[in-house]
Amino acid sequence: MEHIRTPKVENVRLVDRVSCKKASLGTLYLTATHVIFVENAPDTRKETWILHSQISTIEKQATTATGCPLLIRCKNFQVVQLVIPQERDCHDVYISLIRLARPVKYEELYCFSFNPKLDKEEREQGWSLVDLSEEYERMGLPDNYWQLSDVNRDYRASICRSSQPLSGFSARCLEDEQMLQAIRKANPGSDFIYVVDTRPKLNAMANRAAGKGYENEDNYSNIKFQFIGIENIHVMRNSLQKMLEVCELKSPSMSDFLWGLENSGWLRHIKAIIDAGIFIAKAVSEEGASVLVHCSDGWDRTAQVCSVASLLLDPYYRTVKGFMVLIEKDWISFGHKFNHRYGNLDGDPKEISPVIDQFIECVWQLMEQFPCAFEFNERFLIHIQHHVYSCQFGNFLCNSQKERRELKIQERTYSLWSHLWKNRADYLNPLFRADHSQTHGSLHLPTAPCNFTYKFWSGMYNRFEKGMQPRQSVTDYLMAVKEESQQLEEELEALEERLEKIQKVHLNGTKVKSKQSEPSKHSGFSTSDNSTANTPQDYSGNMKSFPSRSPSQGDEDSALILTQDNLKSSDPDLSANSDQESGVEDLSCRSPSGGEHAPSEDSGKDRDSDEAVFLTA
Repeated sequence: MEHIRTPKVENVRLVDRVSCKKASLGTLYLTATHVIFVENAPDTRKETWILHSQISTIEKQATTATGCPLLIRCKNFQVVQLVIPQERDCHDVYISLIRLARPVKYEELYCFSFNPKLDKEEREQGWSLVDLSEEYERMGLPDNYWQLSDVNRDYRASICRSSQPLSGFSARCLEDEQMLQAIRKANPGSDFIYVVDTRPKLNAMANRAAGKGYENEDNYSNIKFQFIGIENIHVMRNSLQKMLEVCELKSPSMSDFLWGLENSGWLRHIKAIIDAGIFIAKAVSEEGASVLVHCSDGWDRTAQVCSVASLLLDPYYRTVKGFMVLIEKDWISFGHKFNHRYGNLDGDPKEISPVIDQFIECVWQLMEQFPCAFEFNERFLIHIQHHVYSCQFGNFLCNSQKERRELKIQERTYSLWSHLWKNRADYLNPLFRADHSQTHGSLHLPTAPCNFTYKFWSGMYNRFEKGMQPRQSVTDYLMAVKEESQQLEEELEALEERLEKIQKVHLNGTKVKSKQSEPSKHSGFSTSDNSTANTPQDYSGNMKSFPSRSPSQGDEDSALILTQDNLKSSDPDLSANSDQESGVEDLSCRSPSGGEHAPSEDSGKDRDSDEAVFLTA
């Protein structure tokens, strides 16, 4: 709080950069964890919440006649433009956010103050949801060729996935050569091993001048060397920046958008990563060979391609639980530099690069090709990407397991995995089928380029732009329809049970009436009574009340109305400022920690006039 110069600024305008909608007038609040904009409109009181840790850049623009514009770009690709009336207030907000968005120590991050009201036991259970020892047992390790070792339990040595060898132009390392031989011999089904260098060959050759480089096949017996050609973190960072500039264009022509997207090279990089994963997966599944994967350091490109290969090979990783295990194994436990790559703390901006963002997009591209193979949906990927940067949970902090243990992350923060698992119903893919051929064994991608179309992921990069169309994915429509159908089936089942009870009561009443009329037959009298012993109304008081029928239950040509509740989000930091048509909720209009920083208690959710979506039956 000591870094906040101005906690509240009134008469601030929030500009919608895409649509022609008039700017919203409201009040801007700065809290210890969030930037909050609250509209003045009494009927909606719409709120926009932005975590400080999500802020990527802050740009103070030239003052105009209407005020001083402040442009905030976020790591989850939200762009917010505020116009502050007074230049002095704008400067104070700018200076405050510069410091709040760049914490200098871990204890300043949101996860150390975030409190979801769980007791100690629940927090411990959350961290134990993903157990890597169970995962290695599932994989069949240890076995006759591999064994677990605690030799590095004190983190005194560096064990890599691996990094490039220190070969130079002529240097040799007998121990390294023997290690590769041991790996080859651990696979009796193959007499060779692949060594995959994920870098462009030119880059690897340049590193030889510094005493590094790549393996000399003359010094290693029975290895096959393969270069892949994935660019370094600096090229990827610049590529993303170029693509985001295209996304921020106002009303671009189709040719301008396509030219800008192609010029950014972003989809070419995504293709290179997937191609590498395909190569590794084929080497394992079709040739039965072992593969050693490395780049320069072993914590960026290797994590990407090994994860993609695992998804292609093992259907377990294509489930909700399995995907969590995959990230925990190949990214968190193997030493990906989360702090440096995603700017959790103030540091060198040249170390920042969208490495895990690219992997998440690779997964989405595969989901587009194999819509029935993945148990989870697009929203699941987007929420994981959001929380890589949010620092709301402790999973993605630090650069290594050693640092996390020293900071006592599991004792002081909460796990994202338990949060996602508890709300997994929101993340299920309605097209997933356990009996489908895509959910068993390896995924085989078509070799012809025309059969694999790489798409621009508007659901990720434009999900906050309300003027963009379409704003709801087909999958979200299907989820809402599935939920509606489930509700109708439950109601039908309850009504059938009610009808059965009524029929039984009616039948019993008829039997009683029949017995009462028997004496009249002997005495020659005939009794006529058109009323029933009991009617459905007689038992309505004992029956469970049922929900009213939805519009889709009426005539055959009625419309199916999907309201906001049909597409609820379990993530508080992505849900409340929701936009129905986007298919993915905006940032929250209430504090994820229970509203403790909320500026007012009577503020409500956004209710756009086009909140309901109509599907003709």
